[in-house]
Amino acid sequence: MPRNMSFALTKQQIINRKKTVTRRFGWAFLKPGTVLNAVEKGMGLKPGEKVKRLCQIRVVSVQTECLKDISQEDCAREGFPEYSPEDFVRMFADHHKRPPESKVNRIEFEYLEDCPYYR
Repeated sequence: MPRNMSFALTKQQIINRKKTVTRRFGWAFLKPGTVLNAVEKGMGLKPGEKVKRLCQIRVVSVQTECLKDISQEDCAREGFPEYSPEDFVRMFADHHKRPPESKVNRIEFEYLEDCPYYR
């Protein structure tokens, strides 16, 4: 059974299939070929609330890099084509309360199916 990976901040980018890269603190154990359930929210569910699956994805690659080294191309692949690398780093670092020099895992993935739960 695939693990769940939350895309709470980028749900619409997943639904629209505009996101093919995600940066995470943790998840370094992932290997190419790993299948995951992309979900709307995985933690902090209220009593009775259920995980909402968006679609399934397959990991293509995982590499560790410095957050501040993101390229303009990867901003678009993260689902934020309108962001400059500086804008993306500021947003990501502020949200996670981490410095821009933090190491993150860059996870590239492909879609295994459409997002049938939101079409």
